[in-house]
Amino acid sequence: MKRSAIILLLFFFAIGSSLALAQVKIESNKFLANTSTPGYTLNQNTGDRSVTIEVTFDKPFDKKPTILLTVTLLDADTKTNIRYSVEATSISRDGFTLKISTWSDTKISGIGGNWVAYSE
Repeated sequence: MKRSAIILLLFFFAIGSSLALAQVKIESNKFLANTSTPGYTLNQNTGDRSVTIEVTFDKPFDKKPTILLTVTLLDADTKTNIRYSVEATSISRDGFTLKISTWSDTKISGIGGNWVAYSE
């Protein structure tokens, strides 16, 4: 019985120690692109159009982070289908490029959301 308790105690100690060593760095912020954004053409013409936003982290990560993106605001013309893509490109330890695209006859006056960067 004592031996089982000691083994169980050592097991939980090992798990706790490994969790303490794994530190996760997280950084997040919001984004907004609209007609005030330089180079914004998502509300004009037809065909493939995109705008990019350069994101620089407050403090560089130790290694290239994973980026999660969400869209929380979309101001679009409802006379046509709404088509858009939001992606993180050129990801590095220092930042990334947020690329927002549309195509065909979609007109987007504004789009916004959140990004989260994380790495162990």
